[in-house]
Amino acid sequence: MSESTVYRTLKAHDLITSPAFIVLKAANEFEHKTTAINQLWQTDFTYLKVLGWGWFYLSTVLDDYSRYIISWKLCTNMRAEDVTETLDLALQASGCDQVHVVHKPRLLSDNGSSYVSGDLAEWLQDKGMKHSRGAPYHPQTQGKIERWHQTLKNRILLENYFLPGDLEAQIEAFVDHYNHQRYHESLNNVTPADVYFGRDKAILKRRERIKQKTFEARRLHHRKRAA
Repeated sequence: MSESTVYRTLKAHDLITSPAFIVLKAANEFEHKTTAINQLWQTDFTYLKVLGWGWFYLSTVLDDYSRYIISWKLCTNMRAEDVTETLDLALQASGCDQVHVVHKPRLLSDNGSSYVSGDLAEWLQDKGMKHSRGAPYHPQTQGKIERWHQTLKNRILLENYFLPGDLEAQIEAFVDHYNHQRYHESLNNVTPADVYFGRDKAILKRRERIKQKTFEARRLHHRKRAA
């Protein structure tokens, strides 16, 4: 019996306690934007097919402020265990499991069965992480990770894959490109890694200096021609 079936049965008999998560309305996403990294992590699954093997499910954790892909895992199922393993990787990669922080990152997900499970709720409570879930039938609440899925598939699905290892290698290569090389328009044309590791302000200041020097050189050139 699946987790979702158990949940629906218990809920029908009013045996589900008050949820330890927050359901976000559509407007809340825009009213309360993140102001620093590791405040809010978005997570979700997406589907990818390997010919002869079937469907695989990519679990990703994305930092809301920087859009940096902190961790990912290619799974054969969409279980709560797959979610917690991806989050474990994210805690390790971010260092949030090694240093004392006042507030652990808050998790934002949809209402999939793996995200409403009691196992995930217990795991998050043990880690000191809060959980917010988007309004049902409103995927825009998780718009950043949905956009990441679209960007990923626009590249990954240009090829067919016959082995899971081939798909995994392509995902790894694209995540590295996305994080460290691909300039993001919504981030003032710096990379997610630049924002996540705090390099963006220095980069933008350097660009502004170059821009002003270019303007000065052009003005001087025009004055010389006019004279």
